[in-house]
Amino acid sequence: MKGVSALRAWAMLGFCFVSFSAMAQKTLTPVTVTAPAYTSHHGGYLISGDFKIDPRIPSVVFPSQALVKDDVLSVEPVHLADTDYLVVQECATADCATASIVRVWNADGAKTAVRNSDNRIQIQHENKYWIWVKHLPEAFSAGCDNCGEHYSSFEPFSPPMVLIPSGQLAAVNKDELAAARTQEPVQIESQTHEGSTFVVTYDGGTIVRIRRMHADHVDKSEH
Repeated sequence: MKGVSALRAWAMLGFCFVSFSAMAQKTLTPVTVTAPAYTSHHGGYLISGDFKIDPRIPSVVFPSQALVKDDVLSVEPVHLADTDYLVVQECATADCATASIVRVWNADGAKTAVRNSDNRIQIQHENKYWIWVKHLPEAFSAGCDNCGEHYSSFEPFSPPMVLIPSGQLAAVNKDELAAARTQEPVQIESQTHEGSTFVVTYDGGTIVRIRRMHADHVDKSEH
């Protein structure tokens, strides 16, 4: 898939100093976060909507500056189309040939590990992170006990921009999911900044609001 190849190239160009595996990470060079456009200050955080869309892969949103340990990534699906799945992934290998899931949302809400908030992700280590939306075929649950209408569990590792549902519902719909796996992610229809929030609208109507919160170490006595 051309989008996957472009993402790997982007990851290598922007993050070539990373060296870690899916099982262990090394200490990375610190990133100094300044105050670019689309920022505000609140509650001890520099809040930024400084995210971008790479024209080579126009379905993927990524932060203009690398997310670092203790940042908070806020991803709020204002509206998620019924068969759309909002995904945050990160590189799991140095060449980004393998990615790991950070969080997935379906129309019912966040469906992977959540700490304190469905829409806030505490960044555990500096890495390449990206946000995208996958359209999956409608799930049919006939003969599936206690299955809902949406996929709610996923393989933790996959190629970039590939989402692989797991569990009983996925087994029932395995043929449809196999056919959908090679389809491109949902394309971005429009993007805008609302103050320090990056707002993305996808084909089909899904709308996502994205912010990055970085601990603000500015000495207020100097102002």
